[in-house]
Amino acid sequence: MIERAHLAIIREIARQGSLTAAAEVLCLTQSALSHAMKKLEQQVGAPLWRREGRRLRLTQAGEHLLGVANRLLPQLEQAEDTLRQFARGERGLLRIGMECHPCHEWLLRVVAPYLAQWPDVDVDVKQAFQFGGIGGLFAHEIDLLVTPDPLHRPGLHFEPVFAYELVLAVAHGHRLAGVPHIEPEQLVDEVLISYPVPTDRLDLYTRFLLPAGVRPRRRKLIETTDIMLQMVAGGRGVAALPRWLVDEYANRIAVTPRPIGPQGIVKDIHLGIREADRDTDYFRAFFELARASDAHVDRTATGNA
Repeated sequence: MIERAHLAIIREIARQGSLTAAAEVLCLTQSALSHAMKKLEQQVGAPLWRREGRRLRLTQAGEHLLGVANRLLPQLEQAEDTLRQFARGERGLLRIGMECHPCHEWLLRVVAPYLAQWPDVDVDVKQAFQFGGIGGLFAHEIDLLVTPDPLHRPGLHFEPVFAYELVLAVAHGHRLAGVPHIEPEQLVDEVLISYPVPTDRLDLYTRFLLPAGVRPRRRKLIETTDIMLQMVAGGRGVAALPRWLVDEYANRIAVTPRPIGPQGIVKDIHLGIREADRDTDYFRAFFELARASDAHVDRTATGNA
């Protein structure tokens, strides 16, 4: 009863808001599109949309069908892409979703040797999954998720591949530059420069400041790492970042890392994939290279992995 064309039509109607626009995107005549959906409505016995002025609004039945379309169409499109790659003699495509800003810098270390080892695999990095990576994996919109905060769900597999220490980056002349480690109350009068993410996803808050009942004087949001550290070096605030990242920038920007708390804060970058893909050879190769990248990072302050 339900054909793929019906799913494509309902998805475009939801996106475009009109039959005319949806027909143009799908390269169909408006009458053919309308006829196909009217026939489906007759078969299921329920209307899929209603008109509100010039726009169409999906009914409850239409919303349900749209949900089916959003789940199934990406899987079918991925399958077609993969089959076309096999037909061209290519192995496949690895689509990577990112759930952390500094992970992008680390990912560059892995992608370069991976592309050299797997010339018949294409890699695409999707930044749109900053906070929706789990849904992206289930919807087959991405194949691999890079995240410091894995959410274990049936059907998914996560592995830690890279351990790092979270440190506080401060300017060379900052009052905290010489302390052995940072205490929560020392940040009460500081401006914290951070990526634009909710505080409940920032370990500096959840594992250090909030348990001590402390908040910084102000929080300033910056999207790019290099600008963030330039602001720190200019005395505009402090920032919590992975030690290896601060060490890399310290060669050209006047910042220094200080341990956060007497024990430090240690995190792991995890890679997540669908269980069904665990044995795919070029996926496993990416995991192995990601783990190997851990051995090339200099850890000097706390001795933690």
